[in-house]
Amino acid sequence: MKTVNLIGAGRLGKSIAKLLQATGEYCLAGIYSRSLASSTAAFEWIAAGEVVAQLGNLPAADLWLIAVPDGAIAGVAAELAELKLIKQGAVVFHASGALGAEQLALLKAQGARVASWHPAFSFADPVRAVSTFANTLCALEGDVHAVAVLNEMTAAIGGRPFVLSSEAGAKVAYHAALSMAANYLVTLSDLALQTTAQAGIAPEVAQQLVCSLMRQTLANVETIGPYAALTGPIVRGDASTVAQHLAVLPAAIALSYRALGVATVALAGERLRSPQAQTLSHLLRSE
Repeated sequence: MKTVNLIGAGRLGKSIAKLLQATGEYCLAGIYSRSLASSTAAFEWIAAGEVVAQLGNLPAADLWLIAVPDGAIAGVAAELAELKLIKQGAVVFHASGALGAEQLALLKAQGARVASWHPAFSFADPVRAVSTFANTLCALEGDVHAVAVLNEMTAAIGGRPFVLSSEAGAKVAYHAALSMAANYLVTLSDLALQTTAQAGIAPEVAQQLVCSLMRQTLANVETIGPYAALTGPIVRGDASTVAQHLAVLPAAIALSYRALGVATVALAGERLRSPQAQTLSHLLRSE
């Protein structure tokens, strides 16, 4: 059985620790967080591990999960390096979506195997996260040995691991893609709901209308890809309708509409005749 230390007892950290403990293949050894209350709450929920008040009091472990905000990862690594807590060959990994294994370079220099591990999943509610985590894609990047160990760990908790390139910029590009897919989808839904309010549609109806259409569209994207799934006035070359949209939208929303419209013209590609594409591009870029 492999032992695991958890540094950072927030929603992600305690959810993963709970999943690991439940496998019977991993045992939570120690829990440390800047907030003792958070560590204690995690311990009570997971029903495993030893809560420590100081980082230096963590026991030896095979795996060390650093689940702290991005800006704190390098600092935690430096503190661990100074304390010389990590045994040779132990795997140390953080869960940042944007940062790579280089954040743990000081520990690598001391003989640790280091990696970044990021599940493409929302941990807003740990209880729900634990029950729905299965089949979550998890990005791995770092030392070959560490990636192999985390590949096994991911499979043990029901995730689907895949390896990212360690080339400069690859991890950030990955995270930017997820931000657009997840965060901006929420923003886009809000812009659509603001516009339905302008149309006088009741909020409860608007919510169903927007979410239903988004679900159908995402299903099409998943099945046939963005190019074939694209519908609407732009791919039809209907500049008149696009102009009417722009005429009624508030300036702030029109700004987003224009930017997305330009990208949509590019996506439509050969489905538009050249004059149609030129007309739409000019319309969308003109304020």
